[in-house]
Formats: sequence, structure tokens, C-alpha cells
Amino acid sequence: MLRSSLLPSLRLSRSLFYRPFTSSIMSEITHPTIQDGWFSEKSGMWPGQAMSLKVNQILHHEKSKYQDVLIFESSDYGTVLVLDNVIQCTERDEFSYQEMITHLALNSHPNPKKVLVIGGGDGGVLREVVKHASVEEAILCDIDEAVIRLSKKYLPGMSVGFQHPNATTHVGDGFEFLKTHKNEFDVIITDSSDPEGPAETLFQKPYFELLNDALREGGVITTQGSENQWLHLSLIADLKKSCKEVFPVAEYAYTTIPTYPSGQIGFMVCCKDANRNVKEPVRSWTREEEEKLCRYYNQDIHRASFVLPNFARKALGN
Repeated sequence: MLRSSLLPSLRLSRSLFYRPFTSSIMSEITHPTIQDGWFSEKSGMWPGQAMSLKVNQILHHEKSKYQDVLIFESSDYGTVLVLDNVIQCTERDEFSYQEMITHLALNSHPNPKKVLVIGGGDGGVLREVVKHASVEEAILCDIDEAVIRLSKKYLPGMSVGFQHPNATTHVGDGFEFLKTHKNEFDVIITDSSDPEGPAETLFQKPYFELLNDALREGGVITTQGSENQWLHLSLIADLKKSCKEVFPVAEYAYTTIPTYPSGQIGFMVCCKDANRNVKEPVRSWTREEEEKLCRYYNQDIHRASFVLPNFARKALGN
């Protein structure tokens, strides 16, 4: 169920100033996923279960060229972004996803200078990328201008990434962008939507070959890792197999996040250097810097995120 992409841009927001809402004002805007003051997310990708959030107010709804965009104010999770009826982010918990998909990659590279984000139209990954002093250029490529525009308005805690002087934005198809940028990037982060429908191609071997071609020697990628271990082990196993056919190093890691299915989401972390151990950060901040810059990520979490329970370790061949 993850969210962001080349096509629809996604997973997002968090605010340093988050506090629960206590009002019960409902706007005149309506949406089919919201009934009796509750939003419910249901999908065939997680059958037999649903995620529901209490709604204070619907802030915005529109149909972009690519997807249905809903933004509402929840009672306990702050502002929520929903794309095609699937939660992409909430202000309360988005940082666990943004920090992990970003810093697992950048701290697995000895000197990342040029970074590409595919998807991530909320600006959250950009926010994390530019925390690294070595980064001289951070480019975001997202196909849906609506997500970028609305995130700047409703998710300022995430979209602050767009304001950094080293960040630039390209609105367009990530596949096509990669085809014209060979051997350019030290790190590429794919903040992709679920492995179904239009985004299904982002989980297949040809896409990883494009990523590999766009990386410089020793380059690193992270990509949304096909949901989570409780629901999608077969998808994760197929994804890891495709990555291993392209990259000499391909490892699965995960993070916890309450508003994603079963409270978990994973990442593939891959490297062109066969001798690189991405499970161990090759660069790190001091403890004081970690506490200042991050709310979730630290060196210990980096290492621990690759440690899997027995049932998942067996299925993924770890």
C-alpha cells in the first residue's frame, strides 16, 4: 500500500508542530471513503482488514490527471493525504517512512553528491536528502503536479524540501527521465505506489536495469519494498529476486508506521559495489546530530532494520 511514485507521487508528511485536533467540524466536501465521520481504507491487497481514521474536516478533494486526491484533517493523526483511496501519509507518523527510505541509502554511500528522487511529490524525501552536507544536487521527478502543488499548501512540514537551494523539481514520467540520464547519480530513491496497476512496472527487472544504468559506480538505490512481511512475502521475494538479477547487493529492510497496512512497510536497498555492506552505515552522524536531524532513524535502527523474523528470513532466503 505504499504510495508515491513515478506515476502517482506519494508517501508523505509529518510536522514538527503536530498536535491532535479536538474539533469535530465537518466540511461540505464529501468523499465515498468517508462515512459517518470516519475514513476507511480497504483494498484487495490487504483482504479482511481495513484502516480507519476519524475525520474532523475534509480540506480538499480533486481528480488530477492521474489519480483521486483527498486531503483531510484527522482527529489524532493531523493532516492526511489519500491517493486513489489509499493513505499516503499522515503528519503524525510520516517521518518513519521518509527518514528510513532516505537515510538507509545515503548512509550506505561514502560520498553522495547527486541524488534523484522518483515520486515523492510531497517533498518529504527531499527534506531528508538535503540534511546530508555532501549532497550538492537533489532532483525530484514526479508525474503528478497536483500532489506537489497540494503538498506545498497542506503539508508544509514535508514540502519544506522543495525550498532548499540544492533541490530542483521535474514534473514528468520517471521512466522517461531515467532513459536520458545515464551514469549521473550517486543515489536514487524510488518513492513508489503499490505494486499493482500502473506502478506495477516499478517492481520489475526492466525498471531496475534503468536505475542501474543511471547510477555512477558504487551507486545505491532504495525503493518501496512491496508492502510488508505479514501480507506480501511472495511479492517481496519476487522483488528481491529481480533486484538480485541486476545488482550484486540487494537487501530487504523495513520500518514501522501505524497507518500503513499491518503497521509496517519495507524497502529494497541495492548497490552496484559488490563489496559494500549496506546493512552497516558507511557514514554516520554523531548521536547528538541524529537526535537533532531525525525522529526515527539512527545507526542502530539502520542495522536492525535488516534483521528479519524467522518466517520472513526463510521466505526471502536471508
